[in-house]
Amino acid sequence: MEITTVSDELIVLHDGCDVYRYEDLQPETQYTFHGLTATTLARPEGELLSTFATVNDVHFGEVDCGVLGDNRRGPIQRSRPGDMPYPEIMNRGACAEILATHPAYVIVKGDLTHAGSDIEFDAFRDCYVSHFADKLRVIRGNHDAYLGQHLYDEDLWIEMPGMCVALMDTAIPTETTGDIATGQLAWLSERAASTDLAVLVMGHHQQWTPDPAGGTRRNENYFGINPDSSDALNDVVAKHRNIIGYTAGHTHRHRVRSMACGVPTIEVGCVKDFPGTWAQYRVYEGGVMQVVHRISSPDALEWSERCRHLYADTGMGYESYALGTMAERCFVFSNRS
Repeated sequence: MEITTVSDELIVLHDGCDVYRYEDLQPETQYTFHGLTATTLARPEGELLSTFATVNDVHFGEVDCGVLGDNRRGPIQRSRPGDMPYPEIMNRGACAEILATHPAYVIVKGDLTHAGSDIEFDAFRDCYVSHFADKLRVIRGNHDAYLGQHLYDEDLWIEMPGMCVALMDTAIPTETTGDIATGQLAWLSERAASTDLAVLVMGHHQQWTPDPAGGTRRNENYFGINPDSSDALNDVVAKHRNIIGYTAGHTHRHRVRSMACGVPTIEVGCVKDFPGTWAQYRVYEGGVMQVVHRISSPDALEWSERCRHLYADTGMGYESYALGTMAERCFVFSNRS
């Protein structure tokens, strides 16, 4: 049994495919359920102004789950004959849960597809546009540009009561790695300077950060945003104190690190496999809360449970890697003002 979600008023536990939800709780209060203890988040001061949701790494069209590059060591999971394809199961489960929260926007942070085919893009649109229509905002990931495509490559400035989101293209066509161009960073700086509202930057690739222990070398082939662009992003964030963080996908894990300027740089796990998540952002007058939810429809849980031990033959502990800690999934952004 695991505690998977904690907010200011909610605690959710999963025991395999069984779900236990405890609602209408008090903020900043310790509770014990089924022998597991958690403390609800402190609620930021003031009125709740808006909420929005994000997903990433939805991978329509994927059929082999657990493939790492050209390495075919498993376990590799596939949909059973006659079953709905697992990207459809996971994404439709996520959409149903998100729709019930009545978000101002739904933001998709890349890897909409497995290989960028027209059929895969159509499947993505059939699912997400049909659920969210004009509330949907999308940026591409590396999987969406492997054939050199430029769909969903436009940086977007998204305004809502209480905050703004800068949704930025980090993909390099035909490449796995990421980048943010100088012109994009100038755009971000100008936009951040134009508002007194909190700004959250989002993209597909995770940011490179120096290892505090000195073990991480600068590597231009870094799997996420290259070190020079990552440093330049840090410089923009350091300059604008209304920028409260950067959130990404790409790594299929939940993790929080710090930029050199002290602002959190965040990774949110994928929709398509374990634990199968989406993130809600609750915008208050006094701060912003991130709450990660595990997709909990019965068919989604049955699939994601099968994916707990992906990559085990390579020695990876995917279960702990992907889930991260509670503090890396559910937290309140610090106010820099």
